[in-house]
This record gives sequence, structure tokens and C-alpha cells, in this order.
Amino acid sequence: QVQLVESGGGSVQAGGSLTLSCAAGRYTYKRNCMGWFRQRPGKDREGLAVLWIGGATTTYADSVKGRFIITRDKAKDLVYLQMNGLQPEDTGIYYCAADQLYGTCRDVLDFPARGQGTLVTVSS
Repeated sequence: QVQLVESGGGSVQAGGSLTLSCAAGRYTYKRNCMGWFRQRPGKDREGLAVLWIGGATTTYADSVKGRFIITRDKAKDLVYLQMNGLQPEDTGIYYCAADQLYGTCRDVLDFPARGQGTLVTVSS
């Protein structure tokens, strides 16, 4: 169910950077976990990053560790995914997701709320 709103996608050359934003949209529940996943052409959905708000910790997939950073602006109620060192294989649709369950975060692919996605295209 689409409840969140992503923005910030676009086209960039290899080695460049983009920052995606995620707003709550119609998701009014208190969020304990926020995350990002992507869908690349011809590949399965892939979890990228999770922010455990309750525990103030972050986790990343090995494929993006050291390149992507998930952060939150509590005052603006926004979550960001800063993406550095982008490569053509990072091309895909990027989704924001949220979960209200307390405790440590589950797999971001299992978060019940998500956005409509934003397209990221990286050219060589």
C-alpha cells in the first residue's frame, strides 16, 4: 500500500551523487523503522538501508555500505538516502519503506508501508 512519498531521483553520471527524500505522506502511524530498497532491471528487490529510530542505529547492505547513508531530519519529518559513488549498476527504482512495530527492525522488504518509488539512472 502506497503511503509514503519519495523524491530526488534523476539521472547522474557514474561517480556522481544523489540524495533521495522520503516524506510520510498518508502514513500517520508512529514509525520505529525506516528504510530504503530498490528494484533494478531484471533483478530481485534489494534491501539497501535501515534506520532503527528507536535504537538510533543504521544497517546497510554490503552492496552499498560505505557509499550510501540513511539519515533522518526529525524536525522536517523526512528520511534521506544519500548516495555517493553511483555506478550504472545502481540504476533502478528506489523505494522508501516504514514500519511501526517496536523492537529491532525486520527486513526492510517486509515493512508494510512504502512509497511509489523514484527512478535513479546512472550513465557511464
